[in-house]
Amino acid sequence: MKPMKCLFICIVAMTSLYAQRLGDIANVIGVRDNQLIGYGLVVGLNGTGDGSSSEFTLRSLSNLLQTVNVKIDPDDIKSKNIAAVVVTGKLPAFARQGDKLDVTVSSIGDAKSLQGGTLLLTPLKGVDGKIYSLAQGSLTIGGMNGKEKGQLNHPAAANIFSGAVVERELEYDLHEQEFVNLSLKEANFNTAVSVQNELNKAFGKKVAVATDSRTIRMMKPSHLSTVEFLAQTLDINVDYEREEKIVIDERTGTIVSGINIKVAPVVITHGDITIKIEPSEIIADDKSVDIGDNVQIVGGESRIKMQRESMTVANIARALSKLGARPKDIISILQNIKRSGAITAPLEVI
Repeated sequence: MKPMKCLFICIVAMTSLYAQRLGDIANVIGVRDNQLIGYGLVVGLNGTGDGSSSEFTLRSLSNLLQTVNVKIDPDDIKSKNIAAVVVTGKLPAFARQGDKLDVTVSSIGDAKSLQGGTLLLTPLKGVDGKIYSLAQGSLTIGGMNGKEKGQLNHPAAANIFSGAVVERELEYDLHEQEFVNLSLKEANFNTAVSVQNELNKAFGKKVAVATDSRTIRMMKPSHLSTVEFLAQTLDINVDYEREEKIVIDERTGTIVSGINIKVAPVVITHGDITIKIEPSEIIADDKSVDIGDNVQIVGGESRIKMQRESMTVANIARALSKLGARPKDIISILQNIKRSGAITAPLEVI
């Protein structure tokens, strides 16, 4: 009973916010992170590196030694103190040469652990094949002992904080732009119009126009620089219409729903629970239990009675919990109500 009660409180809190800062619901088009990836070697492992079956590791080490005039056949290498890894990171917008980036190092061979290792100089490339950053440094596994949260005793992934240096910059001249476009994180025509109206009201002239359900095209006022214009724009509060949907985590049994998602009249049979959801007049009697919000459980019949305005997913989940249904039963019931067409809101299972 207690977990469902806590869940209901969270639902109320989520749906009580109607205004949002524009910078939290929209991005400036073109201003974004860029993914970087590279292949490298980690050395200094205490016998926990790749074995002789990882031929690509041995060949990589052989090629590396040749760059320092040490020629050795890959078949002659027996060390287990090295590991082949993939290094990933993000190049932030407007990153400049010399800026430091965090990177993640992940084993691609049969290394048992990367703990105590050092990543050798590794170029990180973008999708265009150009090198944008160089990574190198000591690996950090983290403070957990490996048994916590189901992780392995010897992690095959690690981090290097500030372990990469930016070598190439992405050109993006924001200062000289007269027009800037915003992209809403969730497409919604009403929200797009709301953003348009709020921007025009804030600047006293028509500086913004919504071109579709996600994009707002803006023209910079002549008395402001582009940076000043964006700083003021992204700090404006706008009416935000969040898409009502149901999110179900089957692994943990968690259900998150907008509190006002309606359910049409429907009859449900699940195991030994038979429920008829219908708009009914709430009349107090000895066989019924009133659980509030114009919702009533008819005793001995496993039947829910509620007024039409109370026929929501939140109330049904609460009533099912009162009837003794387990979280997985409630999830199954909601999924089948959705399939029957009684719930029109999107249902997402993760």
